[in-house]
Amino acid sequence: MCQHLPPCPPADAVGREAARLVAYHPEQGWGLLCNGVVFFDDTGELLPDGRSVVPGPPALARAAA
Repeated sequence: MCQHLPPCPPADAVGREAARLVAYHPEQGWGLLCNGVVFFDDTGELLPDGRSVVPGPPALARAAA
């Protein structure tokens, strides 16, 4: 998917959230990264293969912001 140089981390990499933002809908609470990951404002994620990543604890979400 990614055409950037250097390429963004793939969806199954630990640092997948570092991929470039393709679309962002703050009014709906989600965004799409160029590696196909849909991320949600509550820190949950939906991976391109359909797997979901549950949101982290609120304290971790605030620390990452």
